[in-house]
Amino acid sequence: MRKGRIFSCIFACLLVAPAFAQAAPSPSGPSMDKAELSKSCSAQADAKGLHGKTRKHFRSQCKHGKS
Repeated sequence: MRKGRIFSCIFACLLVAPAFAQAAPSPSGPSMDKAELSKSCSAQADAKGLHGKTRKHFRSQCKHGKS
């Protein structure tokens, strides 16, 4: 009986573990990598003619997907 419980627990863990691994969100978030995102935000700031603190603020918001 004890071997049956151990086998059942191991089997259940093997079934459940992949489900948790697949449910974890990707740490990178969007499909763009950081360098591409930074270049894109810089290009947008250039197009708007932003400089100084306003440019820095815009790029920060852009990188976090807030603008």
